[in-house]
Amino acid sequence: MKRRNFLALAGVLTAGLMSTSALAADPIKFGVVSHLTGPLAGGEAVTHIPNIELWVQQVNDRGGLSVGGEKRPIEIVTYDDKTNPAEHIKAVQRLATQDKVDFMLSPYGTGFNLAAAPIYAKYNYPLIAVSSITDEIEELTERFPNMFFTLGSTSGFVDGVVTTLTKLREQGVIGNKVAMVNVADAFGIELADTARPKFVEAGFEIVYDKSYPLGTPDLSPVVKGAKAASPDAFVAWSYPPDTFALAEQAIIEDLDVGAYYSAVATAFPAFSKKFGGKIEGVLGAGGVNPDTPAMQEYRNAHEEVTGKVPDYWASATYYAQLQILEQAIEGVGEIDQAAVIDYIKANEFDTVIGPVKFDKHNNSDRYWSVGQWRDGQFRAVADTGMGDSADPVAKEGWN
Repeated sequence: MKRRNFLALAGVLTAGLMSTSALAADPIKFGVVSHLTGPLAGGEAVTHIPNIELWVQQVNDRGGLSVGGEKRPIEIVTYDDKTNPAEHIKAVQRLATQDKVDFMLSPYGTGFNLAAAPIYAKYNYPLIAVSSITDEIEELTERFPNMFFTLGSTSGFVDGVVTTLTKLREQGVIGNKVAMVNVADAFGIELADTARPKFVEAGFEIVYDKSYPLGTPDLSPVVKGAKAASPDAFVAWSYPPDTFALAEQAIIEDLDVGAYYSAVATAFPAFSKKFGGKIEGVLGAGGVNPDTPAMQEYRNAHEEVTGKVPDYWASATYYAQLQILEQAIEGVGEIDQAAVIDYIKANEFDTVIGPVKFDKHNNSDRYWSVGQWRDGQFRAVADTGMGDSADPVAKEGWN
């Protein structure tokens, strides 16, 4: 567990981000425990780190956050947990008790959000658990009233996939046979457990059902097993390393399915860069409407400031978390974690993904759930409450 100044880590000089007036004020310290190394480092590097860099530069270029009539710059303190839950918990505890940060930014991954939740609650930090999907939102937020969710529930997430496959079946491009695999952590296990009865209820037959440990180096047996079952559709509740590895093996094995879905990292620009036109028609977690003015402005700013292209799903939602915290802190007008939590509960926020309002701690009414690679963009094809998704099309080979 190593402490680092995040801005230095990102290659940005803190002084260069702050105006002269801002430097005279005490900074507002935000803590974050990141997966800078380990299996989830790639996902963190795409979805979280550049958005923090973008937000810090934008806010500090404006002089900082307005608190009590004073502009105060943002300072980020970060630790690397090596994608290790025990290290993560120790680092969160240290941020709260030794660094005494004013606020914390949420971790990457469902399991890490759930593992850290008791400490955030103990020290009364608002936790907007962006990279987290669960059907236990009601139970968790009753236990941790400082916790908020933005990507919907596990059931809502699975419903998007079931709806998409049902549409493709109605088009006559797939049949009823589904091969399903999942990464064996909190994220993948809960999604697979939720999906099994929902697929059956929708008239699908699960002909292959396999889990694999996070960080599995060789997923060829998984894809070979799926192919041997002759499915019409392939569904993987996967994290970034396995999302890439599964696609690579699907291409090698020429997995012939009319619908191919993988979860986290399917929306990453690197996924498209690695596989090019081979992934045309691939389905995955999230998606966005890339045509809204707010999304276009955000994507342009992200690339200009960070030199990186944001993903087509959780990048924008993570940035929305930062916008929510900014608006809540300025709305309260002082560094008061409890008041900020109450403000988040009671107000609607203007964000890059549209208006966000938490009903019982959950932004359950407006989110994208399934995207599809179409002509170089990962466009939403299933959503709840957004109303701007395209119709899915068949996956036609890997060539």
